[in-house]
Amino acid sequence: IMNAFGLIQIGLILSSTTIISSPQCNHLPLQQRKVIENSLRLLDKMGKEFPQQCLRDKMSFRFPTQVLQPRQKETVGVAIEEILQHIFYIFSKNLTLAAWDRTVLDQFQNALYLQIEQLEACVIEKHTQHCWSKEVSRLKLRKYFRKIDCFLKDKQHDLCSWEISRAEMRRCLQLIDKVTRKL
Repeated sequence: IMNAFGLIQIGLILSSTTIISSPQCNHLPLQQRKVIENSLRLLDKMGKEFPQQCLRDKMSFRFPTQVLQPRQKETVGVAIEEILQHIFYIFSKNLTLAAWDRTVLDQFQNALYLQIEQLEACVIEKHTQHCWSKEVSRLKLRKYFRKIDCFLKDKQHDLCSWEISRAEMRRCLQLIDKVTRKL
């Protein structure tokens, strides 16, 4: 019975480790850079310059930069995927008061969605020794994005709250870009 239990444990550990071998996954950092650059361009293009009247509402959300600093490439990939999912979620609701170009917004959402799909295909979570740090990272990211979500709700998704959120998402994408250049 003990041997069977041990084999099951080993099987579970092996089945949950990340294997990045597909040719498309080997080029993922380069693809990510291109997609992030495109997403940044679309983010700029979908709105006008930051409205001066919104400066008084500006808020510091404090992005948890440590989530993008783990030593393992896979962990960074998981963090990036999580960030993109949150950005996608934020930009897919209550956008009626955002004065943005809808076509460009759709292109931005599509680019994010495709990037999330690519990352999911390549980065399968590792449920071994790095599980704890990833959970901590995931919680920090959720807290960060919850602040933005609450900010939008508190301001009733008005123009300024969207512009401030757009500026913050730009910062997130720039941080991802900086990390993917190092990979």
